[in-house]
This record gives sequence, structure tokens and C-alpha cells, in this order.
Amino acid sequence: MSAIVLHNYFRSSTSHRVRIALEMKGVGYDYIPHHLRHGEHLEAAYLAVNPQGLVPALIWSDGMLLTQSLAIIEFLDETIPEPPLLPKDPPSRARVRMLAQMIACDIHPVNNLRVLTSLRTLFGAGDQDVANWFRHWVNEGFGPLEKLLTASPETGAFCHGEAAGLADICLAAQVTSNARFGVDLTPYPTIARINAACMALPAFQKAAPQNQIDAE
Repeated sequence: MSAIVLHNYFRSSTSHRVRIALEMKGVGYDYIPHHLRHGEHLEAAYLAVNPQGLVPALIWSDGMLLTQSLAIIEFLDETIPEPPLLPKDPPSRARVRMLAQMIACDIHPVNNLRVLTSLRTLFGAGDQDVANWFRHWVNEGFGPLEKLLTASPETGAFCHGEAAGLADICLAAQVTSNARFGVDLTPYPTIARINAACMALPAFQKAAPQNQIDAE
């Protein structure tokens, strides 16, 4: 069996999600960084690994390639059951997926580096324009997310109950990205509280961008 390999970038929120999940599951892995701002993810050697040219990409111990952070995390949860990242019952699983996808599918895609770079190169957006764009789409997503979390009796210390899971992984990675763009969490006290609970956990601390070998 070969070593598990994670191709990622310290600042990528999708890579961040997978690192948290790997740490929570206690999975050791070799860390291979690709500097997105330097275009290393578009070099031929990496495109031979992942033709999409995105991070993260996980090479499992049998050589299988996995991409897309949510797919990777659910694979880890299905193959390494403890600790669970999704609840067992279908309604609860659907709720956790809903919360996670509000971030991973609605906020992140319009705020990832490819989109922000295109705003600059195609439309001449300056730094302030890009930051305003980023904050706009975070606030569009965090407003309803805050309401759902605050109103639901299923919200506990974390997004769902008293243990961190898939939704918390997505939330913590997004809040970390938000900080670079000056997103104010004051309007989102429940999100801020849950993020603080996440960041008190060793797995979240170890996976944080500033603690990676390629951190700048």
C-alpha cells in the first residue's frame, strides 16, 4: 500500500476542508503543495494527476484519485466511520448536507481564486472591488445560514448537535477565508460561536492555513 497523498494549497478553503477531515479521522498523509497564485496547479506534472487543475486532489493508498472536497470528505466518512462527520438518520444527514452546501455550493464558487482573478483580468476590478464582491456573496449566504442555525433546536455547540461534522468543516474553512477580506462576523453571532468551538479543537487547529508547510 502506498502513502496517502494530498495535493493542496495552504490558503485554499477546499483544501482546508479536506485537511480538517483527515485530521479528525486520524489519517496520515504526505502533503504536496501547489502555489495557486504562481500557477503551479496548471503545470503539466499536476495536470497529469488532476486534469481539472484544481486542489485538493487526494491520492488514496490504492492509487485512486479523488477530487472535490465534499466527495473526498464523504468518502472518508464512509470508509473510516469514527468519528462520524454526518449523522446516521436521513433527516439529520440532509440537514447537515444542506448547511454544508450553502457554503460549499453557494458562497465558495463565486469567491474562489479563479473567479476573483477573472474579475481583475476580464473586468478591470481593483482590490477594493474584489473585496466588496467577496463580502457581498459571503453576506448573501451567511444571512440565511445564521437564521437557520439560530432557529433550529438541532443546532448545539456545533452546526448539528454537540460534535463537529461536515457542516462545521465547511463553516470554519469559510470563516478563515473571510478574515482575509475583512468580513464582519458581528451580524452572525451563532456562526461566530460555532466557529470558535471548532477552532478550539486540535484537528481544526492543526489543519489551519497558517500551520501548513507552504504557509507564507
